[in-house]
Amino acid sequence: MSYTKYVAALVRANAGNFNKIRISPGRSRSTLASTKTQEEKDEQMEGCTVVEAVPVELISQTKNVTKTPLHKIDIDFDNTQEAYRSKGNIELLRSLLVFKLCTIDFLVEKNKELMDLSKKVLGQWMFEKMMKMTFYGQFVAGEDHNAIKPLIQKNQAFGVGAVLDYSVEEDLTQEEAEKKEMDSCISEAEKESPDADHREKKYKAHRQFGDRRGGVISARTYFYADESKCDNQMETFINCIKASGGASADGFSAIKMTALGRPQFLLQFSEVLVKWRQFFNFLAAQQGKSDMMVLEQKLELEELKESLTMLGVGAKDDIENWFTGEKLGLSGAIDLLDWNSLINDTTKISNLLMVPNLETGHLEPLLNKFTAEEERQMKRMLQRVDVLAKHALENGVRLMVDAEQTYFQPAISRLTLEMQRKFNREKPIIFNTYQCYLKDAYDNVTVDVELSRREGWYFGAKLVRGAYMYQERDRAKEIGYEDPINPDYEATNRMYHRCLEYVLEEIDHSRKANVMVATHNEDTVKFTLEKMNEMGLSPTENKVYFGQLLGMCDQISFPLGQAGFPVYKYVPYGPVNEVIPYLSRRAQENRGFMKGSQRERSLLWKELKRRLLGGQIFYKPVY
Repeated sequence: MSYTKYVAALVRANAGNFNKIRISPGRSRSTLASTKTQEEKDEQMEGCTVVEAVPVELISQTKNVTKTPLHKIDIDFDNTQEAYRSKGNIELLRSLLVFKLCTIDFLVEKNKELMDLSKKVLGQWMFEKMMKMTFYGQFVAGEDHNAIKPLIQKNQAFGVGAVLDYSVEEDLTQEEAEKKEMDSCISEAEKESPDADHREKKYKAHRQFGDRRGGVISARTYFYADESKCDNQMETFINCIKASGGASADGFSAIKMTALGRPQFLLQFSEVLVKWRQFFNFLAAQQGKSDMMVLEQKLELEELKESLTMLGVGAKDDIENWFTGEKLGLSGAIDLLDWNSLINDTTKISNLLMVPNLETGHLEPLLNKFTAEEERQMKRMLQRVDVLAKHALENGVRLMVDAEQTYFQPAISRLTLEMQRKFNREKPIIFNTYQCYLKDAYDNVTVDVELSRREGWYFGAKLVRGAYMYQERDRAKEIGYEDPINPDYEATNRMYHRCLEYVLEEIDHSRKANVMVATHNEDTVKFTLEKMNEMGLSPTENKVYFGQLLGMCDQISFPLGQAGFPVYKYVPYGPVNEVIPYLSRRAQENRGFMKGSQRERSLLWKELKRRLLGGQIFYKPVY
């Protein structure tokens, strides 16, 4: 089903019967790569979480690539001369100062109060001057599109691209944030009858976790105010897309779904998707297939029809119609992708938000009713996403959809998938983000890769470790549902490498997959390079990208860029006063990062000493 039809399917809402479902024709089967299981161990998650990163190289549209012998590529991440060629001595000193300040607990914990005090004592002009010499100068590129051009051009000269992000954030109190979240996540039906609907507590708003900034240090948070604000945020994303397209031959931009509409819809749609997945698992268990890997679970069609009829899910004729189509059921069995297509082809939002009740066996509406305004809000959110995808396509820019909390993420991933099905037909335009600290990360990656194989579109992924660990764990424990996070940092590393290796094998197999390795972890970068060498994947094919934050891990970014790999810095910009929330998070993130490792500071000192002893007291980069 086309993305346009999918958007149209979400426009109308009336409580009603579960209508007959048509299955879209044209799906073809492919062989699923073999999978393995892994054990997991105990340790704490890393302090330096993942980044937004963007390639600016031309998109490779190679469909059939003949393998040629590839010289093994070795990169020396200890070579400080290469790593810091783009930095003057003053910049090295600034990095050392900022990173040292980030290790002082009192300064980090009170950074917001200290910045406010400094502004009062020094005055606005001196305060901005001081910030530009320290934290702002380290982590933010400039105040506007023109101010950031020199830094972008300099980085490009040394092989490092950029993704632009206007990093202005609302400075809300906790109480203000909680009120906005509760107002935007609770439907009118829930307000009238709080306990009347069949909702899971994970997918309901809870005031104690209403401030989604809590425990999150590396991801921006949006709170819904009204539709006009969502329109303004869409315009901001459009401006970034245009600026990114204008800065290079092929830019990159990142968006967040929660900036584009009322989060109530993301909660509701996520719950529907999860409940339908649970229903599939229930039926697979009935057929004795619960121990199989997710895509190896194939439900025997006749047995499935009998089970659904006995459960009273629908009339026998209706159930027969659900499983008709050119491809579905021809093999006598259906898998999870076939099952998911049942939701694809619903034609009313009342049907889209119907869920199976495992106790009664019947399909029931998730909510008793939707108001006309709630219907319009859902429609406008999807329209905004579509507008951004079209702008990305027109400007030759890749669009990365950021991952968010697990109670929003199923809906975010599904909507991103629908965009990929429409816009990734000829080249990868839309990229989804996979958080590898989640227990189900590998299943999510393999299912989406398999769908791209069957339907013939370009798979695009950004792999991150994750930004919401502490918040997710606290919420799961307090509200009472299973912790979605891997038990420790080592388990997350294994999950990251497992997902990465799977996507690299898909690239090696078809050249239709693309992946952004968004990490500050040097071991993960080395793992990627090793696998690329083994598979003969050349960096010039522009299938594998690397990304880090501006002002961090230059010893990884610049050697990669100078060796010819597509590598990108996430480049925030905005007025000094309005990016203070962003700077506050960078200080907190670097505290954990710098306390955990002295490596970056030691490399900075090594290069500074080398220059001073070599008489390069006034070193300036030449480009």
